[in-house]
Parts: sequence; structure tokens; C-alpha cells
Amino acid sequence: MKNIIRAAAFALLSAPLLLASCKKIGEDAELEGAIPAVGFTYTVNTTQFPTVVTFKNTTQNGFLYQWDFGDGTGVSSATDVTHTYQRGGTYKVQLTSAGAGGSSTSSQSVVVPSPCTNAGFAGLTACSGSGATSWTISNQPGAIVRLAANGTTVLSSTSGATLNACQLDDEFSFASNYNYSYDAGGATGQTFSNGTCGKARTPNSTFIYKPNAGLGQIVLQAKGSFIGLTDSVANKTYDILEVSATTLRLRGTNPDGTFTVVTYVPQLSAIDRVKQLLTGGSSRTWKLDNSVAATIVVGPSDADPTGYYAGGAAGSLPACQADDEFTFTSGNVLQYNAFAETFVAGGGGCQAPRTNNTTFTFGAATGAGKAQFELAPATPMPVIGVTDAPDRIYRILEIDNQHMLLRAGSSTGSLVFTMKFVVK
Repeated sequence: MKNIIRAAAFALLSAPLLLASCKKIGEDAELEGAIPAVGFTYTVNTTQFPTVVTFKNTTQNGFLYQWDFGDGTGVSSATDVTHTYQRGGTYKVQLTSAGAGGSSTSSQSVVVPSPCTNAGFAGLTACSGSGATSWTISNQPGAIVRLAANGTTVLSSTSGATLNACQLDDEFSFASNYNYSYDAGGATGQTFSNGTCGKARTPNSTFIYKPNAGLGQIVLQAKGSFIGLTDSVANKTYDILEVSATTLRLRGTNPDGTFTVVTYVPQLSAIDRVKQLLTGGSSRTWKLDNSVAATIVVGPSDADPTGYYAGGAAGSLPACQADDEFTFTSGNVLQYNAFAETFVAGGGGCQAPRTNNTTFTFGAATGAGKAQFELAPATPMPVIGVTDAPDRIYRILEIDNQHMLLRAGSSTGSLVFTMKFVVK
């Protein structure tokens, strides 16, 4: 008889109508014993996210249990359970128990805190907006700093030029559902490790966010995962030192007790990345690259850029042209410094300096080019490299942290100047 009762109790837990209390099995066989007095307590772990809640079963007169955690993730039949909530909110948790006398249910509202109330997590993942952010290593001086155990600087990158291209195209993404992903730079990307570029790694991982002192910590969960540098970081734990719409700074503790601090910037659109290279993120100064041949070439069109003049030998620029400096700022200002003289084309030679500041608009290129900018009207026309450019439109054909190939003249015009620049 008792075996029949246990089977009936199990059926009660497994059926859709779990909340029903049953006093009979069929018409003749009555359940023997008390109906379970269902109860439970719970403890919310507020030291990390996603949030883990521990449930303690205090039910009396029950021997089968079914937990519903209220978040649509399924049920558990354990006596005492822990459950991880991926989102903050209020959840109705139900415990149903079956015993000799039937089944009954008890429920409580469990409040799970949101990680988005922490500035570190909110900035890391943009959880109040899109719910995900992507970051790249900054190309600014001091992007990577190594500190001794006492906090003194041991080594610092001086500029983006000290970082390999296969580092600068890496993308590190954090989502508010605690997923972390790494992109080494697309299908042909590589990962920088042990001083060289090698096979792209895929250290994707879930992560735990700990709202400790300050802005908190990121703890990666997957074996072989890393953020920024492949160097081993103790416990795969990264301290968030700074996070804003424009900057993320993370610190990892190395096995020898030293620290590595890496600064990141938001992943930008292709055009924004070109502008960041042009301006260095704030301001960057360029000069004509007189160390190479064909620093300036002239042609009738994009299809024939050297048809009029194929360029001179390395070092052939006049001194008053080779020393010119062109500084571009993120505020869309071109600062031209001619120093003592400006070289004037058409036989003018070195003349009085035309040093000036000019605003420009920046956007997508029309015709060949990664992007283009157009100088504001001015008299005389502002100078970039040459004084006889056909118009105020300049297209950036190629650019990296040290070199730029710039074309003066629109894609529909009848004259183009193509010039090689180098960062000062």
C-alpha cells in the first residue's frame, strides 16, 4: 500500500497540476499520513554576479521535492539547492513537496540585485544601453604599463608604435549576460604572444563580476582565457581601475607579484578608426616623408596618379617644405606650422611662412580612400604638403600609427596630388 502511495505522490509532482493537494488515490485507497508542511529559507550571495542564491529546505513530512526558481530555467528535485540568476529582479520561487498525505506548495518572492547598479559593470558592458561593449588596446603612450610589486613603473609603452599591428586590431567584448569574447582581427587576424604574432586564439569565456572596493573585478572562467595580453594573470582576475564611455583600464596581477595595467578604448567604426589614427585620439603631428622616394606624385586622376610627375628621389624635397608640420586634432582643427618659410609651387620657391589653423569636416571618402576631410574655405587656401592642391578635399588612402598616404583632389577632378607622410 505504501509503495502505491509513494508512486501516487511522485505522479503528483510530475503532473502539470503540481499545486493540487490530493487526499485520495482512486476512490477507495486513501493516502496515509500528514500533508507536507512546505517551507524554505534562502541566502543571496551579494559578493559576485551572476547572483547565486542558496535555498534551504525546511519542509516537514515530505519526501519528494520540486523547485521552480521563477526564471524559466527549469526545475530541480534536490532537497537543498543553489541556483544562479543571470539577471536582477524579483522572482517567485516555489517549492512543491509530496508526502504520505499528498502534496502542497509554498512560494516566496526572492529579490536578486542587479549588477547594473555598479558603475564598474555598467560601464564595462553598457548594460543600461545595448548590453554589450567592445574594446581595443589604446594606441596612446602608456597603454601598457608594468608595475613592480610596490607599484613603481618598471616598463611603459611609449606610443602605439611600440605595439604590434596584430595587437591593435584585437577586439575584447563584454556582455551583460556575463559572456566575454575575443576577436583577433577577423578571418586573417593573429594573436600577439611571446614577442611575435602567431595563430589567432579563441579564449572566449563566461565571467564573474565581483563588486569589490572601487569599480570591482572581472574573473574569467574558461581555461586559457585572457584579456588584452596573453600573459598569465593570477586567478584570471582583472581589477577595473577606470571605466567610462571613452576609456577602460584593467590591472592584472602576475604570478611573480608584479602588475600589468592595460588601457583600452571603445571599438570604433572603420571611419572613426581612421580619424583616431589621423589625430592620435587627441592630436597628432605629421610631416612629409622625405626619407623615401616619390614623396609627392602628381597625376590627372585616381586611375593615373603619377601621369604628370612620378616623384623625386629620397631626400629631394626643399628644406623649407620638408620641415613643415601638420597637426590634426580630434576637434577637427588642422594646425599648419611652416616654421621660417613655406615652399610655394610653380617656381615660387621658399617664401614667407603661411602658418595658420583651419577647421575641417571628416567623413567617408568619395571615390578611392578609407576616409576624407575637407578644409574650410580660406584665403589663401590652407596648405597640406603643397600650395597648389586642386581643391580643399583630401582623401586618406592608407594610414597606420606611423605612415599616411594622402591624396589631394576629388575623385571627379582632373588633378590629384598623392603624398607620403610620417608621424613626427
